[in-house]
Amino acid sequence: WSEVCLGPDVLSQMRRSRLRPLCETTMAPRGLKALTFAACAFSAAEAGQVNKVQLRHSAHKAAPTGFVTSLEFKHQLRVCNAYPNTVPMDIYRGASERLTGESPLPYKDCRDFEAPLVAGDKLEFKMGGADAGTFSISDLPNNDAVLLLVIHRHDALSTAVAFESHVFAGLATAQVAVIDTYKGKEHSVAKIMDLSLKKEGDKAEPVRSEELRYSSVVAVNPGEYEVVLESDSGEERARTKLVALKRQSYVVMRTGVESMSGSSFPQELVVYPNFDPASLHSAAARPLASLAAVVLAAFGAVLAC
Repeated sequence: WSEVCLGPDVLSQMRRSRLRPLCETTMAPRGLKALTFAACAFSAAEAGQVNKVQLRHSAHKAAPTGFVTSLEFKHQLRVCNAYPNTVPMDIYRGASERLTGESPLPYKDCRDFEAPLVAGDKLEFKMGGADAGTFSISDLPNNDAVLLLVIHRHDALSTAVAFESHVFAGLATAQVAVIDTYKGKEHSVAKIMDLSLKKEGDKAEPVRSEELRYSSVVAVNPGEYEVVLESDSGEERARTKLVALKRQSYVVMRTGVESMSGSSFPQELVVYPNFDPASLHSAAARPLASLAAVVLAAFGAVLAC
């Protein structure tokens, strides 16, 4: 079995540029763990052997007493397939409930599922009928939340899978989770910048740009942006748009693999969800105070168990 664990030591990094802390209290690693959706362990895709993954959360729902009943929370599951393969991914809850229906989830795609989750649920991932891995849920947050789960390749040598996960906090701002799932020797950084709407003949204006650190979650003001993937030498590798709306949760992923066995896939950027700029109405025309406003929490690093 090839087993990995995500996030036994969650790291918190505060940028110095135009970022400000979410609150004045310093958050210790123990506190940050409450924001993570899961710590996980996975098996090799070709072996079809399953290792359990546990969610950590300290709160528990109150049992009904008399006329007092427990609250019901809405948990929206968002799954992103960052596993480089031409075969799409099927997702099952348990052995028989096929969440993806007749449309498996392709590589570089994300999908939201409204199926209510409960503690004890197991999400089975399969490719072409072969088992890829299992995600077991031991507990869920006691609040409405978007639960992000990204399946990707563990390394460039084997075909083992791994996960990144996060619970998006209920904020009024747009939140962006930045995840690096690329496996290979190439180094690239993701940057967010103002969308250039300059027409020919217009006076050039400086475009604000900030780095999006991998394994972090940031909040951005509403507006239209571009996310660019740049090499260490400044060469552009990929570019895509991000339309940030209030109260929305986004994921920005670097995908691809420089495989040591099997097919390789180039570096690419994935942004989800994608909205029509018209949804902003007049918000894009107003001055923006800052591209990135808040660092929420860092994702756990992938460590060998």
